[in-house]
Amino acid sequence: MGSITVESPAKPLINLQLGWPSPRLFAASALLEGANKVLKSESDTAAALIYGPHAGHPHLRKSVAKWLSSIYSTSEDEGRICISNGASANLSNILLKFTDPLYTRKIFMIEPTYFLACPIFEDSGFQGRMIGIPEKEKEGIDFDFLLGELERAEIAAIRTAKDTGKPDAPILKIGKNYPKIFKYIVYLVPSFSNPSAQTLSLDARKKLVSLAREFDALLVSDDVYDFLAWPQNPAAAVSSVTTIPPRLVDIDRYMPGCRDFGNTASNGSFSKVIGPGVRVGWTECTPAFARELAEVGSSSSGGAPSHLTSTFVDKMLHSGQLQNHIKDLLIPTYRKRYYALMEAVEKFLVPLGIVVEANKPQNSLTATVGGFFAYLRLPDDLPVARTVAAFALKEHNLRIAFGHMFTVTGDQSSIAVLVTVEIKNS
Repeated sequence: MGSITVESPAKPLINLQLGWPSPRLFAASALLEGANKVLKSESDTAAALIYGPHAGHPHLRKSVAKWLSSIYSTSEDEGRICISNGASANLSNILLKFTDPLYTRKIFMIEPTYFLACPIFEDSGFQGRMIGIPEKEKEGIDFDFLLGELERAEIAAIRTAKDTGKPDAPILKIGKNYPKIFKYIVYLVPSFSNPSAQTLSLDARKKLVSLAREFDALLVSDDVYDFLAWPQNPAAAVSSVTTIPPRLVDIDRYMPGCRDFGNTASNGSFSKVIGPGVRVGWTECTPAFARELAEVGSSSSGGAPSHLTSTFVDKMLHSGQLQNHIKDLLIPTYRKRYYALMEAVEKFLVPLGIVVEANKPQNSLTATVGGFFAYLRLPDDLPVARTVAAFALKEHNLRIAFGHMFTVTGDQSSIAVLVTVEIKNS
């Protein structure tokens, strides 16, 4: 009789690359309850199904302001809140309203960066003008590098204006619809960063705001992981978590010298705590900035984005269900998973020379971790991360992100280019 070959079943895919909650952590039941409350009320339904106010559902603006005030210990002001349809679309709207591709000089992105932000900047006309600013262990950002780039860009702009005889001023975005155009954009994730898991120190945040004011830059920070924090020590109580440093938008708000439009925009989202399909977020900024952002063309025409879903989310916040979902399910689950991951890394990877990047907020006494990401550095005697990731996928059906993914598109001084050159020359 002939032999029978039985193939072993394929290993299930383990995907450690995704930056969103697993389906069982979606706040579906609370969202359903919020939807029922709205749609069972004739008046609420009528308000939810018309074009929404440009700045967003008024009740949600108040609920978000109250919630953020309780988290960051800031004064509550719904005038500083503009509702969005998620952080990604909101970044695009900020660029539409507050940049001019013929005047705004450069886009700076802290590197390693959230790479999917790059096409948003490219769509806004900034191809070839995005620059990666390296992270630095102590300060969090290589400020010498950033300052040098800012000074060079200013000198070049002044020289161009002199040579052409044209004023150094916005060209496309002019008139009453564009009362403020920034010279620079600095994009970053300051707390539990995607992907490095780093948290900028308070000193670094203050320094960054000061630089932004000096050079007329807008700091756009994705503040989407701040709500997901726990102590690094498994034996520590959740109550021992040290408050992360104030947001850039709070520093700008309370530091003397804040201008009408400010120099910061806090880009928030419910994607990480409800589910990414909700597509509801917010911007916190100065009231003047919020008013102008609300008048972006698409909102002027179609009303507030994600208006219907915004009414559901408001009910979740107003009832406390979302806050409880974060406190009672998300944080305990992510904390448990983090400890399991770190235990495995310490047991199997650290002996190979792999280093875990710390994400302890500087200027804090208690090591606090959080967010969705862990960043590992390979030793020199191992292949580059791209090769290791390809091997893991092929041999073990394990998908992991690798460093080259998180570089700034088109930046010839980026870490990806430098590493590639180093490999070719070795």
